[in-house]
Amino acid sequence: MTATAPLNEQTGALPRPVSPAMQTWRMFRHNHAAMLGLAVLGLIIAVSLLGPILYPVAPGEMVWMPLTPPGQSEYILGTDYLGRDLLAGLINGGRVTITIGFAAAFLTVLIGVTIGALAGFFGGWVDNLLMRVTEFFQVLPNLLFAMVVVMLFGPTLLNVAVAIGIVSWTPTARLTRAEFLRIREMEYVKAERAIGAGNARLIWRVILPNAAPPLIVVAALSIGTAILFEAGLSFLGLSDPNSMSWGRMIGDNRPYILDSSWGVTFPGLAIFLTVLAISLVGDGLNDAINPKLRQR
Repeated sequence: MTATAPLNEQTGALPRPVSPAMQTWRMFRHNHAAMLGLAVLGLIIAVSLLGPILYPVAPGEMVWMPLTPPGQSEYILGTDYLGRDLLAGLINGGRVTITIGFAAAFLTVLIGVTIGALAGFFGGWVDNLLMRVTEFFQVLPNLLFAMVVVMLFGPTLLNVAVAIGIVSWTPTARLTRAEFLRIREMEYVKAERAIGAGNARLIWRVILPNAAPPLIVVAALSIGTAILFEAGLSFLGLSDPNSMSWGRMIGDNRPYILDSSWGVTFPGLAIFLTVLAISLVGDGLNDAINPKLRQR
């Protein structure tokens, strides 16, 4: 239901209605923490994408003495244990880490929404079967299962994203199922069914758009979870050895943390700021989309 502004006293005409998307954006931009998170996330993404153009230093090139502290050479953040520029590693590693995070979150939402929608809409034996599959994946040790997938199929960026998506979809599926169970009994859904709408239209064109608000929030928060998961796999050495990532930087420099902590501190800080920014954006979306919180 769209909102409208008060009646124009001079012309007597009603203004154009405000769309739900515009209402959501207005609520979101009044959340200062969410806007700060969006700005930080946008800056990190921009630096990761444009950094190699503005700072053309190869992340794998040995440019200076190993373990040079920040500020003691022309390389601002210093060098790692091989003499590689940490700033170049952060820029290029950010592109890899964020790309895997978004790709894994997309796969998580795709699998979770599909299974949850089918289970919640059809119910009965379909619901029982899909929920048993969901419970099977839910009780698996996620990190161990992802490690097995990566080791079996190779530590490529695609396989890492797929492994994270495969082990992370169960909460999204349960939330989608709950929303479909609630919405499928609504009067407008019954009206659509009465006029001959098929199951595909009811699922994807009628129920899913109305179940989207909480799923959007979950999708946003899934990106941060995927980034942390990717950092953990990279830290353990289960990532593409030809690509730099923040988790891999931490893992490579871990043995030297007591003597040269900057090699671990800067990539760790990058992961912290990125996940924090995504969390703030997700909380802001939740406040802006949720009707009860919007009224409050």
